[in-house]
Amino acid sequence: MTFDFRIFLTLLAFVALAFSPAADAQNRLGATELNVPATLLAESREVRPGQNVTLAFLMEPKPTWHGYWENPGDAGIGMSFDWKLPSGVTAGQAQFPVPDRLLIAGIMNYVYKGDYAVLVNLSLPKNLRPGPLPISVKSEWLSCTDEICVPEQDEMAITLQVVASDSAIQRDKRFDDFRQALPRPLGSEARFSVNQNLFRLSVPLPADVAMDDPYFFIKEDGIVDYAAPQRFNRDGDRLILETAARGDDLDTITGILKIGDHDGFLLTATKGEVAMTGVPLATESGTSDGNGTLLFLALGGALLGGLLLNLMPCVFPILSLKAISLAKAGGNEAEVRRDALAYTAGVVLVATALGAILLGLRASGAAVGWAFQLQDPRIIFVLLALVTAIGLNLAGLFELANVNFGDKLTRKGGAAGSFWTGALAAFVATPCTGPFMAAALGATIVLPPVAALVIFAGLGVGLALPFLLIAFVPAIRSRLPKPGPWLDGFRKAMAIPMFLTSIGLIWLLGRQIGTDALGLALVFLLGVALLLWWFGGGQVKGRSRGALASAAIVAAIAGGILMLPGEEAMENRQLANTATATLPSEPFSETRLSELRASGQPVFAYFTADWCITCKANEAAAIQRTETADAFAAANVSVLMGDWTRPDPDISRFLEKHGRAGVPLYLYYAPGKDPVVLPQVLTVATLTDLVTGPVQSARLATTPQ
Repeated sequence: MTFDFRIFLTLLAFVALAFSPAADAQNRLGATELNVPATLLAESREVRPGQNVTLAFLMEPKPTWHGYWENPGDAGIGMSFDWKLPSGVTAGQAQFPVPDRLLIAGIMNYVYKGDYAVLVNLSLPKNLRPGPLPISVKSEWLSCTDEICVPEQDEMAITLQVVASDSAIQRDKRFDDFRQALPRPLGSEARFSVNQNLFRLSVPLPADVAMDDPYFFIKEDGIVDYAAPQRFNRDGDRLILETAARGDDLDTITGILKIGDHDGFLLTATKGEVAMTGVPLATESGTSDGNGTLLFLALGGALLGGLLLNLMPCVFPILSLKAISLAKAGGNEAEVRRDALAYTAGVVLVATALGAILLGLRASGAAVGWAFQLQDPRIIFVLLALVTAIGLNLAGLFELANVNFGDKLTRKGGAAGSFWTGALAAFVATPCTGPFMAAALGATIVLPPVAALVIFAGLGVGLALPFLLIAFVPAIRSRLPKPGPWLDGFRKAMAIPMFLTSIGLIWLLGRQIGTDALGLALVFLLGVALLLWWFGGGQVKGRSRGALASAAIVAAIAGGILMLPGEEAMENRQLANTATATLPSEPFSETRLSELRASGQPVFAYFTADWCITCKANEAAAIQRTETADAFAAANVSVLMGDWTRPDPDISRFLEKHGRAGVPLYLYYAPGKDPVVLPQVLTVATLTDLVTGPVQSARLATTPQ
């Protein structure tokens, strides 16, 4: 029989409290001298009948004091709640944030050392009448330092106001931060085993998700030795834990897998066979080396991914500008090298700046990913106006001192133009996700900020690499044609890909805002084109209209932005876009995914965006095909689509959980099995093989439709 430190320390704490003058003073003061004081908050003081409201116990430990997780570990007491609720109102289970560890003299404690919030959802009946709704609760918890423990309690109350169903409600925005500290649902079921005094846990987790000192906090008592070290192995897309066991009397356990500071996954595990396979994961002392290896691999992926972006249709039109610059320079070594370095500087600076903004938004609690700027129709409209203007310039409608739009910024002519061309190429490259990029950008989720910025800069270097090779490899540079009369025709031909880009942006804008709003936006775009035509006509006549034309163009673009529709209209438009799909789907949510998996149904989940060229190519070539739809229907596969065209924090968090910073992401969930992460380039056979097997898939593909 083992000695339970928790019972001993708890009894000792209560005895100390009973005979302590300080404790008696605390009772007399009505819990005003608490060491871990609690404040009861409501996400909204106004509530509607039949809906839920979230309450928070905001715990604010004094310096050197700490509170405990719901399973306190070897010693301590979890928090308890004794509710006094109006008739029909019920309180759900308490939700705790990701805890920390505190090891004292071989005794492991699961604690909170700083401010934290425990959330509880209240369910309200539909028959509530408007008026005050008093809520009260008596809560007890244990507060400790490294030397002493004091049981504490408080009676807290809050009065909510029941309002009509159509009444406005004011939210407390602090609850966004409270929820951010909660563990995220893993979404996939783990397995555990207890054998020969060893506890093992196998967790499905993508291989490209890095971790900083992982640890598993188990909710159920008596299963593991809390103070024993936890060893982790990585075996492909599974993380395997081994530690000392205490007991083996449960078929299901729950807990939190912590993967970083205040970051973790809430998981459920069922009993099964677990082998300690794979390779050992870096320990806490080896985290820097692990991050160094991850940084090296991710940087290589970013360089290769950036290089391959030059072949993607979203970047090629902008490269036409650089092609004109190279053609004008001919084989002039100094000019070509200068322009290549300036172009590289523009690409790297913008790629790094976008990465810094992305990291900053994530640090502030926003759930965003790569290409976040193209989720805003205002930016798309400005980009559309800019690309259209570039196309009209290349076509000869108006002239600037240099087609690269930078000659007036520097006496050396093309350097500034090359810089801004590179900046534009990096900005419009973000919708494309090519090979090697997904893992590289996914690594930025878990790497330190400085290392993540190196990855973004590496992506820019890869994008600029072809022009650096042309500039600094004489054998390549010598093949450049000499400038001549052919250059004017080449320049006009390069207007075609710019206009094709404009058409693509018009389609994207229409998908986000609808045809009615698009028509109005195009009126303002037409105004921009007419102003440029008027500006070009003045040039032919030798008249200077630059200042007036610039002011009018800015006004036209601003007017187009102001006329764009609001968030609600765009969300409704997104729902309408899925109505006529060949492969029908439901909107993705983790709740719906869990429901389908619990029912034993196979699920195909894909995450896309209208501005993602790779996504649209896969949908046209593989997903939205009759063969795929027929195979999925025959196998009763449910399809969930996560549309990331507009910002969606839930989808952003799900992508992060699978080690992705952007779309596309394709997952197949077979009944009772871990999800299969599909490649980023799909074929019909890739999808139909999931449910029919290769032979039947080939027969299906050749069957007349």
